[in-house]
Amino acid sequence: MKQHMSHIYIFSPSSAVRDKAAFKRGIKRLQAQGHQVEIDADALSSDMRFAGSDEVRLNAISRAAASGANIAMISRGGYGLTRLLTQLPYKAIAKAIDKGTQFVGLSDFTAFQLAVYAKTQRITWQGPDLGEDFGPEDEPDDIMQACFDDLCLEQGEGTGWRLSADDIAKPVKVNNAVLWGGNLAVLTSLLGTPYFPSVKGGVLFLEDVGEHPYKIERMLTQLLNAGVLQQQKAIVFGQFTSYKLVPHDKGFKLKTVIDRLQAQLKIPVLTGLPFGHVPTKVLLPIGAKVDLATEGRDAFLVWGHI
Repeated sequence: MKQHMSHIYIFSPSSAVRDKAAFKRGIKRLQAQGHQVEIDADALSSDMRFAGSDEVRLNAISRAAASGANIAMISRGGYGLTRLLTQLPYKAIAKAIDKGTQFVGLSDFTAFQLAVYAKTQRITWQGPDLGEDFGPEDEPDDIMQACFDDLCLEQGEGTGWRLSADDIAKPVKVNNAVLWGGNLAVLTSLLGTPYFPSVKGGVLFLEDVGEHPYKIERMLTQLLNAGVLQQQKAIVFGQFTSYKLVPHDKGFKLKTVIDRLQAQLKIPVLTGLPFGHVPTKVLLPIGAKVDLATEGRDAFLVWGHI
């Protein structure tokens, strides 16, 4: 494994850490990889379902921004960031990013990332969190680890994946488009607010967990009817996991939703992006300009050096 010592700041801006053992394993693992890990004073705080009160979590975000760390990574997602968007220290966050701090996380962190992009046009990274990704009892996923190592080395310049056979109707070529997206439920909840980026001609990627396909379709339809999807150059589906179909679905499934969406859009809709609430996940820079291309069943998403 390529070793590169990074200063990593761990903070909890959303739900309280429940799995303390995974948290500790994650810290030990990052330290064993040679990183200097700094744990926020309130990383393990708890107030109701949250990692501390709104004020406590806002202060944690401010400390992460002031830490001077190479990487500020969340301990976990959950819920809580949408409560803080009106009060986030956007100037301090932008300054931290300008000085080289990469904010990394996913799920509920989508709210932070989209708000930061909408307010400051700064780039943040959708990627792993501490507990789920670095804290499993088994070894962390190889691909996730390799992508994280690339971020530490400032070497990650793109990613690729295999498309499903349904996706290869005609080759896709998109240039110089803003990459944005994340968790579908969180993203949709920001529509119509100042924290929803107005991206035209972008590449929108989406993932979700625990949402039945009809709920996914309802959210996508909201984005479609609001005109958001039509303004993109491509839509890319990551992984949608941990939901249960029921007998009265009678054949209605996620593929039904994606096929219907593709029929309503003139732009390409691709699937299979290795990202979401799954072990194998790449890191994706929200707000970066990307090129997207397909060749047969291979898809390539390239952002170059950031």
